[in-house]
Amino acid sequence: MKLVVVTAGLTQPSSTRLLADRLAEAVTRRLADRPAAGPAGQPAAEPRVIELRELAVDVANAFVTGFPNSRLRAALEAVTEADGIIAVTPIFSGSFSGLFKSFFDVVDNTALAGKPVLIAATGGTARHSLALEHALRPLFAYLRAVVVPTAVYAAAEDWGGGGDSFTDGLGERIDRAAGELADLLLHRAPSAGTEQEEVVVPFEKQLAALRPPHQAQAVKA
Repeated sequence: MKLVVVTAGLTQPSSTRLLADRLAEAVTRRLADRPAAGPAGQPAAEPRVIELRELAVDVANAFVTGFPNSRLRAALEAVTEADGIIAVTPIFSGSFSGLFKSFFDVVDNTALAGKPVLIAATGGTARHSLALEHALRPLFAYLRAVVVPTAVYAAAEDWGGGGDSFTDGLGERIDRAAGELADLLLHRAPSAGTEQEEVVVPFEKQLAALRPPHQAQAVKA
């Protein structure tokens, strides 16, 4: 099972990357616990991490040239062929980072259709947590992805802290979101090898099919 992690953290070390790794680990663990995850002895999921900071120039070049280079193309193919995606971004000015949005702008707009996606974000304060709902979730809804119900936001005070009487802690939110993504991955119809080859009908035949029979005969004569 192909699990792709897209992380848009800009620094090293990065709290965004840390959150992405914890989510990937939780999803992998959840999948490994399910008997239906895969053949015995085989890993249920092999997370592949795409660090967008390493592709920043490639993404910018793709915008001005209209073509992705080989490195960016490999990342786009990984996203397209993934069974599920974990997408994590830092929150800047109340929304996702420009690099995060730019990457998904160069992803084919049909590549994520029906694909399970777990969205997550990091920020300096919990006041920006709703960016997940007004920015990330609409973005992936537009791309026709299936976004898991639980979105995970980690503010600075969440690391190493528990929840309160009204909310779960970060660990509980990660575990719940991971379980939801694992459920979607296990119940999703496999995509590899099931797509039927598209049949292209020549335009002349389409026009001929629309003409009355006597006109079609006249054209042939």
